[in-house]
Amino acid sequence: MALRSVSVVLIEPVAVFEFGVAVEVFGLDRRDDGVPDFDFHVCAINPGVPLETKNRSAFTIVASDGLDVVPDSDLVVIAPTLPRPDYPVEVIDALRAAYDNGATLLTLCSGSFILGAAGLLDGRRSTTHWMYADAMAERFPAAIVDPRVLYVDDGQIITSAGTAAGIDACLHFVRRELGTAVATKIARRMVVPPQRDGGQQQFVEVPIPQSTADSLAPLLAHVVEHLDDQHTASSMARRAMMSERTFARRFTAETGTTPHKWLIQQRVLAARALLEESDLSVEQIAVRVGFNSAVVLREHFRRQIGLAPVEYRRRFCPRDDESAA
Repeated sequence: MALRSVSVVLIEPVAVFEFGVAVEVFGLDRRDDGVPDFDFHVCAINPGVPLETKNRSAFTIVASDGLDVVPDSDLVVIAPTLPRPDYPVEVIDALRAAYDNGATLLTLCSGSFILGAAGLLDGRRSTTHWMYADAMAERFPAAIVDPRVLYVDDGQIITSAGTAAGIDACLHFVRRELGTAVATKIARRMVVPPQRDGGQQQFVEVPIPQSTADSLAPLLAHVVEHLDDQHTASSMARRAMMSERTFARRFTAETGTTPHKWLIQQRVLAARALLEESDLSVEQIAVRVGFNSAVVLREHFRRQIGLAPVEYRRRFCPRDDESAA
C-alpha cells in the first residue's frame, strides 16, 4: 500500500503517552532524514473541543479533525482509553468504513477493545496489555487473544500490548510498508531499538491467590518458599490433605492451571528475580529454584519469558557483570 495519510482516533480520557507515540512516529516532519511526510490527522467526534486525559493530567488535548477523514486514511491508529461497556457509535462506524476501504487499523494498548466492539477482531489473533488480556478474551470470545507478545500483525489489523509496545507496533508497520531503512531512521531519532525481540510476558507477575479459609494459598506459599524441594502433584495433594483428584480440581479452580505448570511458572519467576537482584550464576540459580540443571532452566525460561537468562539479565540488570551468568 502507499502510505500517505495517517489518522489517530481519540476517545476521552486520552492516554497521553500512547497518543504521543503515534505523533512521534507519524506526525513529525522528518523529510530531512529521508523519511516521507505523512498527511497526519488527529480525529475525534467533536474537533476543537478539549478532551480529558487519563489519570487526571493537568492538561487537555484538542483534536484538529473530525471522524469524516478517517475512512479515507491509509493508516488509522486507535489510541487507548479506559475499557468501557460500549464505545461511541460514530467511532465504530468510522473504523468499519476505514476497514472496508482497505485501511490498516493499528491499536495501541487497550485500543484493541474498540476494534473488538466493532467486530473487527472476530477470528483474528490479537493482543492487548497483559492486565486486560483476560477481560478482552472474555468480552470478545471470537477474538484470539495472545497476551505474550508485544504486537500482532494480522494483515489489515495490527494490535499492540501495553504502553511502549505501541512503539514496536508502529515501527513494525513502518518497516513493513516503507522498509527497514526508514524504520531505522525514525527509531534512531527516537533513541529506541528499531526492533525488539521477546514479549510482554517478560513483565508479567504470576501471583499467589489470596488466602481464604479453604484456600490453597498457604500450601502455595510454602511451595514458593521451598522451590528447591522436589514437589509433585502427589506430594502437594498429601500436604493439602486431599485426594489427588480433589486437589487437581481445586488447584485448577484457584490458579487457572495445573500443578506442574504452576510450579514451572513460579520457578521461572523466582529465577527472574534472582537474575535481577543477585550475582548468582545461571547454574546456581537453577539449583536455588529447583530446576537442578542450567539446561532445564534455560529451556523453561526461554519458553516463558522469550529470552535466555543471560540476555534477560543483560537487559533488566545492566549493572551486573555478565560473566556472573
